[in-house]
Amino acid sequence: MLTGEETVVMQIGFVGLGKMGGNMVERLLRDHHQVVVYDSSNEKVEGSVRKGAAGSSSLRDLTGKLSGRKIIWLMVPSGDPVDQLLADLSPLLSGGDIVVDGGNSYYKDSLRRHDTLGEKRVSFVDCGTSGGIWGLQVGYCLMVGGDPEAVGILEPVFTSLAPPGGVLHCGASGSGHLVKMIHNGIEYGMMEAYAEGFDILRASPYGFDLEKIAEVWTHGSVVRSWLLDLAVLALKSDPRLEDLEPWVADSGEGRWTVVESIERSVPAPVLSLALQMRFASRDKNSFAQRLLAALRNEFGGHAVRTREGD
Repeated sequence: MLTGEETVVMQIGFVGLGKMGGNMVERLLRDHHQVVVYDSSNEKVEGSVRKGAAGSSSLRDLTGKLSGRKIIWLMVPSGDPVDQLLADLSPLLSGGDIVVDGGNSYYKDSLRRHDTLGEKRVSFVDCGTSGGIWGLQVGYCLMVGGDPEAVGILEPVFTSLAPPGGVLHCGASGSGHLVKMIHNGIEYGMMEAYAEGFDILRASPYGFDLEKIAEVWTHGSVVRSWLLDLAVLALKSDPRLEDLEPWVADSGEGRWTVVESIERSVPAPVLSLALQMRFASRDKNSFAQRLLAALRNEFGGHAVRTREGD
């Protein structure tokens, strides 16, 4: 990889200007790369144009503004949106062009897309991207899968997006998204552990200041992490988190991680339970929990709480 001291200007098309995509474009522009952007939102396109990008009104317009080998980075939701985008983009590409999927796609989908585009001699590179909304400031961790030649061509782009040491060519096609998938599965487990630990502290008789506990743990503790740093920020702005609903989404990678553990016969009880707890967070009227209460009442006469008006 490049050292970071070298500046090689690249021309790149960028599709998808959401929370991460727009910031990634800005980092590329800071290193003077020539970026042509497209998004279904004209407002987002105009925002990137104001920062120095060239705008486009369609995929055809975008590819038409790229000269020579076309390099196009996709930053869109996984699944059908990627497939539809590639179906529309493929007729506009030719041999030697490169498509990078920087989203959280399932690695088996990336393998299929690599083979399909390969029939046209178009290279497909899967790039797991981590950093969230903070990536603009600190850079993005990039986990890259794909053919070495295509990955090598993209080095100047990776160098602009990542902090020093933040890029790894993980291996052949699909490997980048597989590594990112497991990364996010681990993230589920870490977040659940923090959530449960702080909940026990909250329920203790000492009236702890949770923000101060989180803060002191960021200094030398073995549980310190960037996620803990973010917990400090969250608790500082809303100590009791009263403005939030206890509803936690999952974007797919946690499910795929658990499926992978089953397919490979690798035990992953912590990651599996962390995923299940996200499901549990969404059910404010759990039939299962009501049935548990009913059973306890039936066999032991334990008290139950009934809804008002019932």
